[in-house]
Amino acid sequence: MFKGALDFVMDILETVVFIGSMFIVVYLFILTPNQVKGASMEPNFYTGDYILTSRITYKFRRLERGDVVVLKAPTNPDIEYIKRIIGLPGDTVTVTSSGDVLINGKVLKENYIAAATNVWDGGCVKADVPYQVPSNEVFVMGDNRPRSSDSREFCSIPINTLIGQVFYRYFPVNKMGVITNPLPSSVR
Repeated sequence: MFKGALDFVMDILETVVFIGSMFIVVYLFILTPNQVKGASMEPNFYTGDYILTSRITYKFRRLERGDVVVLKAPTNPDIEYIKRIIGLPGDTVTVTSSGDVLINGKVLKENYIAAATNVWDGGCVKADVPYQVPSNEVFVMGDNRPRSSDSREFCSIPINTLIGQVFYRYFPVNKMGVITNPLPSSVR
């Protein structure tokens, strides 16, 4: 009787260890849950939204303009930002004094932003001055441009600081679903 109970306990323990190990592998290498904090991505993501970030998407496909990503903050790698990729390596990004964003000289049609794009004194990007994105870096911006600390302030970021692509929102329930890239494929 004692041997049967011990075998049963060992089977349960093996199952718990296996499931725990799988969870750790998935969490560290495949996908990570994140919570949105701050107003930088409004009106598309609000403080308190819970999202899933794929750590492996960019191992199977290239980065695309319009992708929503989670990244390590350039000024403090312990903080994570959620932003949208605007410029790819080699692109020229220009923010005009009228608030448009030009990519390689063409206006980027952004129906997902809340307000015109601005620049700040002392920031990396100046109005009407082209900014060349270095190789192995991307230019990111929040959707709520007046309230976003992003590449306009701190310049482009190394691709290796990207944690992954946001692909699913699971809270709030009324907004649950897959996150799609809003830019037409011709622009990506």
